Amino acid sequence: MRSNDQNAFHNLNRKGTFATRKETRERAFLVGLDYRQRPAKYSEDSPDRGKTPRLAHARAARAAAEVHQENVGRFGSEESLAELRELTLSAGAEVVGEVLQRRDKPDPATLIGRGKVEEIAGAAAMSNADVVIFDHELSPSQLRNLEREIDARIIDRTQLILDIFARHARTSEGQLQVELAQLKYMLPRLTGRGVEMSQLGGGIGTRGPGETKLETDRRKINRRLRHLEQQLENVRKVRAQQRQRRESVPVATVALVGYTNAGKSTLFNALTKADVYASSKMFATLDPTIRAIVLPSKRKITLSDTVGFIRNLPHTLVKAFRATLEEVQRASLILHVSDANSPNRAEQDAQVEVVLKELEAQDKPRLHVFNKLDLVPENQRGDYVNTDDTLYVSAKEELRLEALLDRIDVELKEDAPARIKLAVPQSEGKVLSLLEARSRIFSREYRGGYVDLDVQAPESVVRRVKQFAR
Repeated sequence: MRSNDQNAFHNLNRKGTFATRKETRERAFLVGLDYRQRPAKYSEDSPDRGKTPRLAHARAARAAAEVHQENVGRFGSEESLAELRELTLSAGAEVVGEVLQRRDKPDPATLIGRGKVEEIAGAAAMSNADVVIFDHELSPSQLRNLEREIDARIIDRTQLILDIFARHARTSEGQLQVELAQLKYMLPRLTGRGVEMSQLGGGIGTRGPGETKLETDRRKINRRLRHLEQQLENVRKVRAQQRQRRESVPVATVALVGYTNAGKSTLFNALTKADVYASSKMFATLDPTIRAIVLPSKRKITLSDTVGFIRNLPHTLVKAFRATLEEVQRASLILHVSDANSPNRAEQDAQVEVVLKELEAQDKPRLHVFNKLDLVPENQRGDYVNTDDTLYVSAKEELRLEALLDRIDVELKEDAPARIKLAVPQSEGKVLSLLEARSRIFSREYRGGYVDLDVQAPESVVRRVKQFAR
């Protein structure tokens, strides 16, 4: 059996965990987890802190399980397993079996207990599974212990999400961000199999080429990490320069955020008439896209589509994509897009709030947009009433998008529209063309050699035509 540790560094350039087979999809067996009792919290001042690596791993495993259970508890273990199934399909694998393990507390060695490991090993062998995926982040020691017992690759939820990101990254920037997150995830897991390659081993038989190879791999990864971080810092600087140029002109930015598969890209396409790739698969959009649109007031704004959020979004991904997500931090208005028909809508919205808080964007002006109104029966749509900060739309059928644009127009303060009456000489063709293109014209009368106009226009336009005010 070949382990993740042995393959880890040498497979860095592979395009995703599930991209090895071209003819057939890989077969995946899923393992969900449900702890009936919340694990006890382990503080940094615990009396057994630092005594042995085993105790340290136990504390780390229990702490991770506690975070996992807090999140799963909101979703429900069955819903969490269903989400893992969707993630697996998005990664290009075929689900051939699944099991939901209920325990009072996590097992620090294998997470699920030796008896359950043997059961899963048999079930995975019976279903010819290529990979076993855990709906939980595994510690390095748990990963190694599971690999010894199960004759299949072991993948945890974080690694699965990283794999999907790797498959969907199209731009060089996106690929850099994903690789950075993958390396940061892999580095603490790049350890030897057994005592013969352990950093903690001592004495005869514990020193040898294995440890040298391990250190070599670590140096290579750290060197690559520094290179990637420098490249992404350059990306961040370029984005800052581009943003500075945009901000020198009074053009507001609106950012779309939301749980993965809420329909953000479909809404983006409907509002901008763009053709950004949209799919029901999770994380279909990874690379950010910015397009200009014109509001009913004839103001121009930019709309930014961003990567979808998800429960337990790996922290390494949030950090790696910070250059991209800065568009959210600097946006004048955030459109929080939710799936109006999702049974887990409240829990998904709560996870979006967690990520927005991590980005320090939780206090930004915001509109909550509930998408997929087309899936609601027509005779029930009247119950979905828009308010000042909540709107119901269907991006797919382009229902109620005018109301959304009107509401965005009201919320944005940049280049605010103003109403003005003008008397423009008919010889001023450029001015008349500007008003035709960039203003709402309420009335127009021709008088002698002048055109009397009653218009509403953005402040930047009003300044240019103020000399013709009457």
